[in-house]
Amino acid sequence: MSPLQALGFTMGTSFAAGLNLYATVATAGLLQYFGIIHLPPTLEVLAQPLVWGIALGIFVVEFVADKIPWVDSIWDAVHTVIRPIGGALLAIQVLGHPSPAFTVIVALLAGGTSLLAHSAKAATRLASNASPEPFTNIGLSLGEDAAVLGGLTLVNLSPLLALVIFLVAIGVFFYFARRILRSMKNKIGGARKKLDQPADRNVPVQ
Repeated sequence: MSPLQALGFTMGTSFAAGLNLYATVATAGLLQYFGIIHLPPTLEVLAQPLVWGIALGIFVVEFVADKIPWVDSIWDAVHTVIRPIGGALLAIQVLGHPSPAFTVIVALLAGGTSLLAHSAKAATRLASNASPEPFTNIGLSLGEDAAVLGGLTLVNLSPLLALVIFLVAIGVFFYFARRILRSMKNKIGGARKKLDQPADRNVPVQ
C-alpha cells in the first residue's frame, strides 16, 4: 500500500468512526470475517467474533437511540471524546508503530478527522431536532449508517478515491457549517427572547 493509499484508508476509516464508531468496527469485522473485504493485517483482530460481537451489540443500542430526537444529541455529547479516540486508535493500528513521532502525528490527524465528522453529525442533528417531525432524524441516521458501510467498502476497493471523497466532504462541511451554526444561533436567540418577555397579565387563567 502506497503512502497515499494508506492515507486514504486511514482518513476514510477515521471519518467513518467519527460518524459511528461501533458501526465502523462491527461492519469492518463482519466484512473481514466473511471474506468480503480484506483488512490490513494489523486490523484483522476486528474479525474476531468477540470484538465485532460487542461492537454490534452497542451499535444496536445506538441504532435505536439515534432515531429519537434529542436522545441522539445526548448520545452524541457522550461520544464527543469516544469517537475521536476510537478513530485515532484504528488509524494507529492500520499504520503500525514505525516511530513515536509518526504515531503521534497519525493519532492527531485521525483523531481530528473523527472529531470533524462527529461535529458535523452533532451539529446537523441539533438543527434537525428543531423540527417537530421525527422523520428527518430517521433519514439522517439511516444515511449515516449507509455512509459508514459504503465508506468502508470504498477504502478497501479504492483508497485513493476515498481520499478524494474525504477531502470533498471536508470542503462541504466547512461550507455548510456556518449556515447550520447561524440557523441554530437564530433559533436559540428567538427562544431566549420569548422567555425574557414579561408575561401578559391580562390573559385570563384557564
